[in-house]
Amino acid sequence: MVVLVKPNPQLGSKAMDGNQHKAEANVLLLGAENVGKSALTVRFLTRRFIGEYGDIESIYSHIDKTDGRGIALNIWDSLYPQSCETTESISDKQLQWADGVILVYSICDRSSFEVVRQQVQLIRQTRKLSASTPIIIVGNKRDLLHQRAVSSEEGRLFALSADCGFFEISAAETYHGVQLVFHEILDLIKVSRALKKGMVGIKGIVRSVSAVFGKKRE
Repeated sequence: MVVLVKPNPQLGSKAMDGNQHKAEANVLLLGAENVGKSALTVRFLTRRFIGEYGDIESIYSHIDKTDGRGIALNIWDSLYPQSCETTESISDKQLQWADGVILVYSICDRSSFEVVRQQVQLIRQTRKLSASTPIIIVGNKRDLLHQRAVSSEEGRLFALSADCGFFEISAAETYHGVQLVFHEILDLIKVSRALKKGMVGIKGIVRSVSAVFGKKRE
């Protein structure tokens, strides 16, 4: 079941703790307009391809299963108004809400690739997103190879230089590629949370050791 709700930064508790019955993850979709962000989302949620969408910004909630466990996945399908500056295209609330980010461009539209470049740079500069938060770059509309304006190699090299994952897919042609993208971001979110949990544990041990040795010196 897919539930469409209005964007709400409070949606999602960011909990993917093994002690809880259901995990939860928030994924933010960024990129220029007309690159297929909504088509990508709906393809993953319903397996159907719908090519036309209005200018609606929404959060979709969906229960998915990975490794036999239910995960409440919240997907924020963001807007990129033609009139806005790149620096205005991502809010602090969105970045604070997100556990993972997917940036989408059209391989047929070089300007959309430049938007993704600028948005990645903006995310890195603002530091509102944790350095361990996973980012995946997706080149969409692979079915339109005769209109290609951005090569696979260029997209892959940029993602590598920006320390991001990379996929080139066609939301129109196949569900499998879309599924791989979302399952990969979920796997990376799990890894990110495990790393953060480990760092918290290490810091706690360091504080405890410091306290013990501090007392001995007194």
